[in-house]
Amino acid sequence: MKIPDPAALKASSAPQKKKRLYQSLFFQILIAVVAGVLIGHFWPNIGSALRPLGDGFIQLIKMIIAPLIFLVIVTGISAVGDVKAVGRVGVKALLYFTGATLFALVFGLIVGNIVQPGAGLNIDPSTLSQEALDAKTGHAVPKDAAAFILDVIPSSVIGAFASNSLLQVLFFSVFFGAAIVVIGRERCLPVISLMETVLELIFKIMSWIMRVAPIGAFGAMAFIIGQYGVGTLGTYALLIASCYGAAVIFIGLLFLVAWGFARVPLWQFLKYTREEFLLALGTASTEAVMPRIMTKLTNAGCSRATTGLVVPTGYSFNLDGAAIYLSISLLFLAQAFGHHLDLGQQLAALGVLLLTSKGMAGVPGSSFLALSATAAALGIFPVAGVALLLGADRLMDSMRVVVNLLGNCVATFVVAKWEGQFDRSVMVRAFNGEITNEDTAIMLGKEDVYAQQELERISSGQNPSPKFRGGPTSDEIPQFEMSKPGQTTTPICPD
Repeated sequence: MKIPDPAALKASSAPQKKKRLYQSLFFQILIAVVAGVLIGHFWPNIGSALRPLGDGFIQLIKMIIAPLIFLVIVTGISAVGDVKAVGRVGVKALLYFTGATLFALVFGLIVGNIVQPGAGLNIDPSTLSQEALDAKTGHAVPKDAAAFILDVIPSSVIGAFASNSLLQVLFFSVFFGAAIVVIGRERCLPVISLMETVLELIFKIMSWIMRVAPIGAFGAMAFIIGQYGVGTLGTYALLIASCYGAAVIFIGLLFLVAWGFARVPLWQFLKYTREEFLLALGTASTEAVMPRIMTKLTNAGCSRATTGLVVPTGYSFNLDGAAIYLSISLLFLAQAFGHHLDLGQQLAALGVLLLTSKGMAGVPGSSFLALSATAAALGIFPVAGVALLLGADRLMDSMRVVVNLLGNCVATFVVAKWEGQFDRSVMVRAFNGEITNEDTAIMLGKEDVYAQQELERISSGQNPSPKFRGGPTSDEIPQFEMSKPGQTTTPICPD
């Protein structure tokens, strides 16, 4: 993308008309969520029938996730130009994910032991039915470690893209990007240029999809309330309060981690990403905001390579909210059947949950599979007892979505800072409302705002912003540049 000639600076520097409240995506999604709750509560049949709106929006997002991840990772790695650095990012990300998940599970067990959410329920095992649990999980069984690792390797690259298997796409993307680095960036420049152009197209499609985000949030929320109702809250009040209370404390700890390791003020980050978090809440899906949250992270100073590796991997390996829910729910079920777990049993359960909770993102009934595997391995309570959580599971989505998403964002900041691929000065600019790179402007549909910002930066003697964080500027690789037909343009940094 090119910007207008600097001679147009004076004309373009007039104050822009302030965006009206109803034009804000955050406001539109907020109204849609509230309307969905009201429709689902007062007209549950209509609310349940609105599910296709939410599902349709999520399908639109899934349509572009696989090519987006591939292009982001490949172009990011080629910009870094160091295969060893990419390997270090992957290792550091996995170390962080393992530590964070382990802490979340231990924290959940501590909360479950203190609150005792299932005490006094005295459930009779003879009243349980396995059919409801089988319907939720589709008779699936958790994979062992060997099967999970083998499943990361795609038997067909095309099949990985067709099935939207994110880990398989990521696996192939790393190899592809590393091959470009080894062969040489200059020799592969035509391929990189083509990928950058296609990625701009993907970003533009994403900006169009986000225009219907309020409709998707409305349909998803109306379905959730209409299908499950708010009456379920009373039945599982203590369990729900335990999980949400634990989530609030855990988020507080994430605030400390973000500030202590990367000097990131997480409250400002939440304000900066409020649209994405509200949309994730409305759709009960973190996948719905993956492209946008990756864009916001790169705009806030994290390199494209780090963001492209950490965020998709975190969707399978860093489910902090799910980990808290699993450990509290395990104790809830044990207490509901009148079992008191000693320290040894809880440590054994912790090990099983740590293994079964990995790589289960997007698997139908994944939390039930993990709990069923733990129950079968330890024999603490009947496997069919996991069906007791069917009524409460959907009500936990908001907690899991927020903690999972925020945990992955913090992980990206920490790993980027750890690897020296985080620019805090850029983060400050982003939190102040600036667009710090060209690709973010395309994704957010704010090319005109970005062009004006760049003109002001250049006129004040500052360097032009890069194509993407950690990448070149547009004038350094002319093939990357795109312009509208008939537009008079000059390079951002003319010779």
